[in-house]
Amino acid sequence: RELDPAIDVIARGEYDYTVRDLARAVEKGTDFERVLGITFRRNGRILHTQDRPLIDDLDQIPLVSKVYQKHLRVRDYFYAICQHPEVTIITGRGCPHQCTYCVYPQTFQGRRYRARSAENVVEEFKYINRTFPFVKEIFIEDDTFTVDRNRCREICQRLIEAGSRISWTANARADVDFETLRLMKRAGCRLLCVGVESGNQQVLNNIKKGMSLKRIRRFFKDARRAGVLVHGCFLVGNKGDNKETLEETLGFAKELNPDTAQFVPLMVYPGTEAYQWAKQENCVLTEDFSQWVTKEGLHNCVVQMSDLSNADLVAFCDRARREFY
Repeated sequence: RELDPAIDVIARGEYDYTVRDLARAVEKGTDFERVLGITFRRNGRILHTQDRPLIDDLDQIPLVSKVYQKHLRVRDYFYAICQHPEVTIITGRGCPHQCTYCVYPQTFQGRRYRARSAENVVEEFKYINRTFPFVKEIFIEDDTFTVDRNRCREICQRLIEAGSRISWTANARADVDFETLRLMKRAGCRLLCVGVESGNQQVLNNIKKGMSLKRIRRFFKDARRAGVLVHGCFLVGNKGDNKETLEETLGFAKELNPDTAQFVPLMVYPGTEAYQWAKQENCVLTEDFSQWVTKEGLHNCVVQMSDLSNADLVAFCDRARREFY
């Protein structure tokens, strides 16, 4: 596609060092072609430089909470599942799982998991405690904080040893064992945000979730035993979904009974397998991306199934939310 005339340069993929090098090139007036990982316009042509490798040593990136302290009013930001005021951090990038709908591993941070050291993460917890004494919770916004179970346990043990008292929340899959959940609770974990997605096993297989209904049930029982709250995420409009599977998903949500829940239609971000599937099956209503958001700037459902319109998917989510609560 043509580069929009309002755009001069695009930083592709993991952009931390790309933006830094681009800023230096602008400042010094050097050729953009030396900057890895960008697409730019020159003399009417669109040029692409070589991809930038993923960052291996994440400890070298400055703590984002220091950026918050310098440039932002933390109280102006919130996340619905967290206690307010909250601070969001990322402790690892990339996710090895193959979920077809998940945008960051497929377009931004890759499938290869890379993580900050436990020592580095705990240091940021300490910094937030000192700098933002009014903050009630830290949200760990990794795609899946619990990918490396040993690292997760080490972080928890170090937090306990450091006497950390701040509450925290994280993204996780429904496969964390009871002993790890119990240790997380001791270390201050209040809630986990978990993608259940569907109550139909074939749909879970279709979206490459790599999860069984049996394992999900066990996780919810273990989380309850450990005293960790769970926010359950349910996704509709997936490959294989129909009116019957949607009802199965709602029934499964009621059975699992997470402490809080969300029901949302699938968003098929370009660059994902879900988008490729939706395009091939003519399930995408429009390629005009301005129609992919509402007037208020919220997600607009642009997926339709053979027997489910986009309006049907939205209506189901509204009903599911009311019935669940």
